Amino acid sequence: MDRMLLEELPAPQRLALSYAPSASRAATLALLALDARLGAALRQGGEPVLVQMRLAWWRDTLAAGPGGWPAGEAVLEALQVWRNPGALVALVDGWEALLGETLDAEAIEGFAAGRGDAFAQLAIELGNDPQAAGAGARLWALGDLAANLSDTAERARVLEAAGGLPCPPLPRALRPLAVLSGLARRSLARGGFPLLDGPGAMLLAVRLGIAGR
Repeated sequence: MDRMLLEELPAPQRLALSYAPSASRAATLALLALDARLGAALRQGGEPVLVQMRLAWWRDTLAAGPGGWPAGEAVLEALQVWRNPGALVALVDGWEALLGETLDAEAIEGFAAGRGDAFAQLAIELGNDPQAAGAGARLWALGDLAANLSDTAERARVLEAAGGLPCPPLPRALRPLAVLSGLARRSLARGGFPLLDGPGAMLLAVRLGIAGR
């Protein structure tokens, strides 16, 4: 199951996860896999109402708790290690914020808040500071979003929203997030380049993965 979920992750997330300590790897993989699945629901396209229905399924399923989950869904099976997976409804809301016709400040904030809240919850699951995790995840959310936008005006709005966001130090249990937030900070400083845009990004990822800063 892990291999299948790993194959669904974008390259930056796969790389970041490789630096997760064994004790936090399962919970982190489950969250990253859910995030990737929600992103795929948007990329599948179709009428906005159909995308909303896909997201609503995830929202309702997470809120129902593991006792009501259908069998055979790999992401849900991975989330069984979470004590409070219902808190990840915020991540669904974050992705849904991107469904509007225009990417305005409210949508950008909604997406960043959704990832921030989800990773704050991961920190709680792992016994760490949720505030630092939330801040790091917000930075990653905006760097990731900017790097995947082709519209220059929309990218400029994301870059403006990211201005001044902190990149706080994170504990070893959250090392994958340290890698992602560090790559995002570099990307945003360069105008929204892809997070893994060459040797410089790879070297930064290795340094963050090993040392955390």
